[in-house]
Amino acid sequence: MNLYPLDLQSLRLLVLAADHQNLTRAADSAHMTVSAASKRLSELERVTGCTLFVRLARGLQLTAAGRGLAEHARHILESAQRMAYDASDYANGVRGHVRLFANTSAVIQFLPEDLTTFLGANPHVRIGMEEALSEMTVQAVEDGQADIGIFADNVPAPHLEIKPYRRDRLVVLVPQVHPLAQQPSVTLADTLDYDYVALNQGSSLLRRITDAAARTGKLLKVRIQVSSFDGICRMINAGLGIGILPLGSVHPELLVSKLRAIPLEGSWASRTLYVGVADAARLSPEAANLYRFLSNLES
Repeated sequence: MNLYPLDLQSLRLLVLAADHQNLTRAADSAHMTVSAASKRLSELERVTGCTLFVRLARGLQLTAAGRGLAEHARHILESAQRMAYDASDYANGVRGHVRLFANTSAVIQFLPEDLTTFLGANPHVRIGMEEALSEMTVQAVEDGQADIGIFADNVPAPHLEIKPYRRDRLVVLVPQVHPLAQQPSVTLADTLDYDYVALNQGSSLLRRITDAAARTGKLLKVRIQVSSFDGICRMINAGLGIGILPLGSVHPELLVSKLRAIPLEGSWASRTLYVGVADAARLSPEAANLYRFLSNLES
């Protein structure tokens, strides 16, 4: 089977037809006439040797082949778009791209300022950053999806070269009217009789808190789970529970008027974020430069 006659416009039409399941709407979105769109889809079926759609009176229904090939088409179009972006960057003087995955703690607390400093000194480098759970970040570096990863210290990374990136300190966040609000510091055990607002399953922070609670012989009573630090703050402010967050992730204005951050006792509440790579010797010059920069910022 020779697929070279396929072109990007036909693949885009296939994706649009799969999304709309209606030929007229797909043609409109592709800025084609219905007859031209129909001809292109028929040509796709001829070239692939597969029936991609069942034509119905009120639209199109994808076959199994249509669903599978539409998914391949999406990936091809995404790759083509990235290629176009890269070509534009190179034409405008960008010398290299670095793929960075980082957990939420790093993204919220440290990376905005750190990357601004780095890019100020290296304006011809393009950094593609993706926020991900620590485990996903480690996996992305191991699989080659990312050049560099930043993740929490309680996530194993035996196959990566790692260095300390930053340190942070966990605090208990409570409404200002909460019974714990006037305490100068608390232990985790002091908090475990109250309902918690926590991050979703899979986060390294939730695992850290859960493991620490288990060592006290108590369970963490999670009432609500959300996907962001901001979501935790909003839920706590609404009186739906208390939470544990890195102090640097809490907006200072919230601590003035609405919430109280209470220091947590115990070494477990002090965290190290690590920066890791699969093989420092095989990094591109731009990625190696960023790795050196990030691994010399520990505070």
